[in-house]
Amino acid sequence: MDDNPLTRPGVAHPDITDPDIALLVTTFYGRAREDDLIGPIFNRAVDDWDHHLAQITDFWSSIMLRTGRYSGRPLNPHLRLPLEPVHFDRWLALFEQTATEIFGPEIAHEFMIRANRIADNFEIAIGTLRGDLRTPRHSV
Repeated sequence: MDDNPLTRPGVAHPDITDPDIALLVTTFYGRAREDDLIGPIFNRAVDDWDHHLAQITDFWSSIMLRTGRYSGRPLNPHLRLPLEPVHFDRWLALFEQTATEIFGPEIAHEFMIRANRIADNFEIAIGTLRGDLRTPRHSV
């Protein structure tokens, strides 16, 4: 039997709700936009924050609650950004801090399993595009 939480059907945790996901996304991106390291990258890349927050909320709803509301390709816009490993590390640290404050450690862990995998996939893809061979640094 596969014990990988990413392959289990159903919601990531029964106590996660769409309004909670919206709160996480709004709170996190509010902090990220003010962050000295990743804020300038986000603020240059996003023109319409209301639209972006709605998209990211749909993305996390699709991942955590299996709602299927997000149908985009999240990697593509990130390929154009000047992202380095330090940016992914900061994104993950800030995301984990925010998720833990909002949900507590158990549910934050469920978000982080997925966030770490996403960060690794993005980082590897960006490295490949630049001709750098990168290996996963965050996923277990």
